[in-house]
Amino acid sequence: MPNTNPARARDFTDPRIPNRDECVLRYLVDRWAVERPDKVHVVWEDGEEWTFADVRRRITEKAAGLEKLGVRQGDFVAVWLPNGRDALLAFYAINYLGAVFVPFNTAYRGNLLAHVVANSGAKLIIAHPDLVGRMGEIDRAGLAQLVLTTQGDAPDVGLEVTRFDDLAGDAVSPLDRPIQPWDIQSIIYTSGTTGPSKGVLSSYLHMFSNAGPESWPMVGEDDRYMCVAPIFHIGGMGPPFVMLARGASVAMVESFSTDRFWEIAARTKATVVFLLGVMATFLMKRPPSPEDRNHTVRKAFMVPLTDDAPAFTERFGIDIYTIFNMTEISSPIVSEANPVKRGTCGKARPGVEVRLVDANDCEVPVGEIGEMLVRTDRPWGMNSGYNRNPEATAKAWGNGWFHTGDAFRQDEDGYFYFVDRVKDAIRRRGENISSFEVEVEVCAHPAVREAAAIAVPSEFSEDEVMVVVAPVPGQAIDVPELARFLIDRMPYFMVPRYIRVMDELPKTPSAKVLKADLRSEGVTADTWDREKAGMRVRRESFAG
Repeated sequence: MPNTNPARARDFTDPRIPNRDECVLRYLVDRWAVERPDKVHVVWEDGEEWTFADVRRRITEKAAGLEKLGVRQGDFVAVWLPNGRDALLAFYAINYLGAVFVPFNTAYRGNLLAHVVANSGAKLIIAHPDLVGRMGEIDRAGLAQLVLTTQGDAPDVGLEVTRFDDLAGDAVSPLDRPIQPWDIQSIIYTSGTTGPSKGVLSSYLHMFSNAGPESWPMVGEDDRYMCVAPIFHIGGMGPPFVMLARGASVAMVESFSTDRFWEIAARTKATVVFLLGVMATFLMKRPPSPEDRNHTVRKAFMVPLTDDAPAFTERFGIDIYTIFNMTEISSPIVSEANPVKRGTCGKARPGVEVRLVDANDCEVPVGEIGEMLVRTDRPWGMNSGYNRNPEATAKAWGNGWFHTGDAFRQDEDGYFYFVDRVKDAIRRRGENISSFEVEVEVCAHPAVREAAAIAVPSEFSEDEVMVVVAPVPGQAIDVPELARFLIDRMPYFMVPRYIRVMDELPKTPSAKVLKADLRSEGVTADTWDREKAGMRVRRESFAG
């Protein structure tokens, strides 16, 4: 939110750096509590509303309580909670002190839990009692204090225990120094699909740039963003912050529900939602209902953009936008409303530079596939590296550009198209195949809920294409019929040879499919082989 008030002096001479009260949580909370005390900032799923004045009162009380436990500016504080009031209060209170919010995925356990505990460097953790028992199974590294939420009991894991409900204080002490836009605001852990999760160091300015006015100009101060993603994920902790930066409101929902999505959106008066492509698919595969337009939502971010996006707009009465983003960057690719180009992610937004390069960081020609590299013209506009992992930081930031690990192509009009994770590309008989594009076609089948395309060894050379699919609840997948469906839709070289059906695809704690696990399992005993079934696909021939 640019500083348009001439009466307010600028904090910084660099015009690319917004004022502290435009991008730093503590000063935003203080500002809106004065300027908009009665405006609602948070609506909960059960209908309870918190105004900006309520928010400031609640979080300063918790911040004062954390300060009594020894939390100071710059400390890392772990939070291990499901979505809810306690999680949001913890997030805001930690940042209000100038400390660093370090959320853990509620599915963590064992070696993964031990890894993030050690990597975080946190001495205090705020946790739900139902999760605490898992800490008894690991080395708790430097953890010394446990703050328990709710009234439930938890096993003794050798930590000093305080109740979250008992955190209170009359006032927060003055800061040692002003909290700066470039100070670290959070550590968000990546999915760990190829190795141990990396802790992404994010500044306040990174979070502001991630979905601020330059990145998402279509979202304004009168909008209400319905957040259904977990708060330990960038998709869950980002929305409250970016709506706070706008002096706007957020509807906090426990989790995504296909059956209740529109009813919750209507009840909370949400105007903006974020939909993973699979969520949009779930909603489209529900039977049509008179309630499909009985809601207040007017804008949705759909990632990735599905082929039935125009039908989604028509059915639900919503303008669709799409973006490309990841935890480490700040929405460099954003589309216009209702993009007509199939499969696009949009164009590079103002303030970012984007290049597509080969393995040597040399740019590829327009139309060819290359890894996407990104940098911003705003200092601290992207991640500040990986916590306690200088090797990964140096590798990701090679040659002064952030390497996304994602392969794209760009058309002559400047639109970008996601092709694949670089590590997930498939090469079959001289053809490069995008696993993403295979998955899009497979998920177009009405009985398929989700799909993962992987490469498996061929008895000849290179790869064969295999897809692992899960059915829509209450339906069964007829595998030969699915193969015939795909033969009619796909180039011959993309048609999967192998199809395996599972009830659920294996996922990381942040719900990304574990393709590495599927590749290691390979062609299992329950995998259907199209060629052994006598269903061969031949190269098309054309008469001249």
